[in-house]
This record gives sequence, structure tokens and C-alpha cells, in this order.
Amino acid sequence: MDQLNLLLEGFGSALTPINLLWVLIGALLGTAVGVLPGLGSSMAVALLLPITFTLDPTAAFIMFAGVYFGGLFGDSTAGILLNTPGNSAAIAGSFEGHRMAKDGRAAKALATAAVGAFVGGLIATTLVVFFAPLLVKMATAFGPAEYFALAVFAFLAISSVVSESVVKGLGALGIGLVLAMVGVDGPSGTVRYTLGMPQLFDGISIVVITVGLLALGEVLHIAGRIHRDPAMERIGTNGRARLERTDVRKALPAWLRGTAFGVPFGIIPAGGAEVPTFLAYGTEKRLAKRRGDKEFGSTGSIRGVAAPEAAGNATAGTAMGALLALGLPTSATAAIMLAAFQQYGMQPGPLLFERSGELVWTLLASLFIGLVVLVILNMQFAVVWAKLLLIPRHYLYAGITVLSMLGVYAISSSTLDLWVLLVIGLLGFVMRRYQFPLAPVLIAVVLGPLAETELRRALTVSEGDVSVLVSSPVTVILYSVLVLALVVSALQHLRHRRQKSAAALGGTGEGPDGGSGGSGGSGGEPVAPSGPTGSTAAADASGPSGTARETEKMGTRL
Repeated sequence: MDQLNLLLEGFGSALTPINLLWVLIGALLGTAVGVLPGLGSSMAVALLLPITFTLDPTAAFIMFAGVYFGGLFGDSTAGILLNTPGNSAAIAGSFEGHRMAKDGRAAKALATAAVGAFVGGLIATTLVVFFAPLLVKMATAFGPAEYFALAVFAFLAISSVVSESVVKGLGALGIGLVLAMVGVDGPSGTVRYTLGMPQLFDGISIVVITVGLLALGEVLHIAGRIHRDPAMERIGTNGRARLERTDVRKALPAWLRGTAFGVPFGIIPAGGAEVPTFLAYGTEKRLAKRRGDKEFGSTGSIRGVAAPEAAGNATAGTAMGALLALGLPTSATAAIMLAAFQQYGMQPGPLLFERSGELVWTLLASLFIGLVVLVILNMQFAVVWAKLLLIPRHYLYAGITVLSMLGVYAISSSTLDLWVLLVIGLLGFVMRRYQFPLAPVLIAVVLGPLAETELRRALTVSEGDVSVLVSSPVTVILYSVLVLALVVSALQHLRHRRQKSAAALGGTGEGPDGGSGGSGGSGGEPVAPSGPTGSTAAADASGPSGTARETEKMGTRL
């Protein structure tokens, strides 16, 4: 009950007209910056950080609450509408979200994202208030070996779940790990894969890679097919930013499942919200196969938007708790928030609640207020954002290209980043052309450095004894689940191959590629890609329908 009383006192401080105004301003600014291609929630907090220096600490952190969650929704808005997620945590939600936008349900996709963000953030923030000690204990169970096991689990699970072909998924994972190794190796100081360019000593920015693969690669892909697929010219915005009862019934379980994925990852420094959002997406994809949901991977499934969005905001909510209680920033945005605390002479950690308890509880109360303001605000603005899709496609994609270039250049003012962006964009185009999934590349870039660092730490502590990697219950559980999933996948792979061979011998009328109707272009080229993120998710049936259906069954189950 002490937490409840303190929280009520925090609401008493936060619910003043001027503080509500700061929350509203922060939500608007955070969303606006997050929507811009190449920028994101972390950039929104960084850009707006100087504005708060003239405010008193209470007003500043209340405004940051709006910016914090507003930037996350802006990331998702850019991904759903323009296929340019402002943050890597918004990638998974953009898979089905952009398909819904291309199907004329952009406003409904944005409404699903807004409500999912509210549900995930509300549950996570409530847990932070009432169960912070338990979450802290969960975080202390992870050491270097556990972090490495978690990264390996994420690598293999995500590569197989979002990919039609395990081989292509692992190939894409390898590309991502190579990109992640560019730069100076931290522990040894060795320069790797920089081609002698000092500008690459810090590695390739995740923003450059994300924008290059998803935005520029998609622009090139659309330009290469715009005359071949005239149906792709039409993107509608029909539909309202309102969820019907049937939509809520579909989305509610996905919101709760996504929240369950996101809550624990907020207190684990394992790359932010990328892992839980991809795992939530993969779970919904697997469940969609069991249900026979034909919207998933084609016209866009509301569940595929609901779960990743709830997971992302749930992670953000508990990440704030980890920052306040432990002084541990588990994401780039949380790291910038840590800098904001230090700017006001406060050091987040266990003593923060004793030394600045009034401010902390006011901030926690303002997180609840920010969530309510955002869901009301963005449910109204969803239709407005969806109008972006009414822009003629040649203007829209030209604008995406320009804004992407400007966004990347604004980060470091480096022309080399623009050349790297072009190269990675061409890589994204080639991967789409040959149906390689892009998601494993991105997850490898995000978690690759973490996996390498934690592996070295674990081996250093054990003096080279590799048994330390499987010396704790957490690592044993993670590796056991992974091995079991791989064995089950191999057995299913063999069974489906036998079924396919038997069907072909039985003369079922399938084409030579195993498709049940329609033929792809040369080399299995898709006739009608389901959307810009189709290749990213590698889960859409963009190739010949039978081939995609058969190969999807070969994916490793989580």
C-alpha cells in the first residue's frame, strides 16, 4: 500500500494544468520527430533534451514522459505508413502494419498500434510501481553467459521464425554479423573491416543499416517493379481509426501476449525491445498458421501489429523502472534519459527513491498520464497520418528517399554514411529480389556486439573454460529449448518433404514448383509482393503460393 499512496501523491503533483500542458507538448513533439524517416524515439529525446534545461525538474521529466512514449508511437507510425520504422524496435510491427496500409487499412493499423502501446505501457508501468523488487531479482540472474545464451537463442529462433527458408535466414544472419563487426573491437582495440577509413572506426550506425535495408531498399524494389505490377500503384486509406468489436476480440489476446514478452526484457540489457517484438511477431505468425489466418503475410493481420506494439511499449515501461531502480539503461532512449537525470544532479539507482522520491513518483504518475494522452491523441490523428498515403507514389517514395538521406546525414554529418546507405540499400534490393529475409540482418546488427562482448567476458572470467556457457539453470533452459526446437523443425522438414513428394507423384495438379495455382516469374520471382516489408519478414507468400506455403512449414518453431 505504500507504493499506492506514493503514486497518488505523484498524481497530485502531476495533475496540474501546466504539467498536463507539458505532457501534451512532449507527446506531440515526440510523435512528430519519431514519424520522420531516419529519426526515432531516441533521437526525439536527444533533440528535445536541450529544451527542458530551462524548466524545473518536475516539469522537465513530465515532458519527457510524453516524449518517451510519443517517440515510440512515432517510430511505429513511420514504419506502418512508410515502411521506415524510426527505431529498430518498431521493425516487427511494421511487417503486418504496412501490409494493412497497402490494403487500405492504414488508420486501423495505427489505431491498433496506439491501443497496443497503451495496453503494453500501462501493464508494464503498473508492474514497475508495484513489483519493482521482483523485477530487480530477475535482472540479477543474468550474467555474461546468460546474455550470450539469450543472444544465440534470439539469433537462431528469429532467423528461422521470420524466414521461409532456414538456409536463407541463417545467410541473412551472417550478413548482419559481418556488418556488426565493422569498426574497432572494444576489448582488443583491433580495427576490423573498415577498409582503412577512420569514419568507420565506430562501426556502421544501426540507423544507417535500418534505413538502407528497409527504406532505400524498398524504394529501389518498388522502382524496379512499378511497371510490372500495376496493382501495386494503388494504396488506399479507406477505413476509420476505430476498432470494431471483432477487431478488439482478435487483438486483445495478441496485446496480452506481446506484453508478456516485453515486460521481462525491459530490465535486461539485451538490445532493448528488438528481441521481444520479434519474438511476439514470430509467435503470432506461428499461431496464424495453426488458425489458417490468410491475412497474415498477405493483406496484413491485426494480430501481427498488436503483439509487437504491445511488446515494445511494455519493454519501454519496465526499462524506465530498471533505469530508476538500478540506474541501468537498457536501451538507447533510456541512456539519454539517464543523461537527463544527471543533468539535474540526480543519479538513478536504489538511493534515488530516498533522495528524490517526490520527483520519482511524480515521473511514474506522469507515465500513466502520458499513455492516456497519447492514446486519445493518436486515435484522433491516425486518419491524418494515414493521409500521407494519398500522396502519389512517385512523390511519396522520392520524399522518403530525401528524408532518409537527410535523417542519416543529420546524425553524424558524414558523407561516407550516405555512400554506405546507398550500398546497404542496394543490398536490401538484391535480398528482396531473391527473397532473403531482412529481419535476421537487423537482429544480428543489434545483438551481435552484445553476444561477442558477453562471450568474451564469460570466457575471461572462466579462464577459457567453455563449460561456463552452460553452467547456470538459465543457460541450460535456453539451450535446451533451442535444441528441442531445432530437432522438431528437422523432423517436420523431413515429413513435409515426404508429403510434397507423395503429392507430386499422386498427380494432385500442383505445378512443378509445388504451387497450387499461378506461376511466379523467372527464378521464383514473386508475382505480387505483399508489401515493402514482405521480404523483411520473409513470412509473406510473395512467391508462388504453393512454394511459400510449403517452405513456411519448414521454419523452426520457437
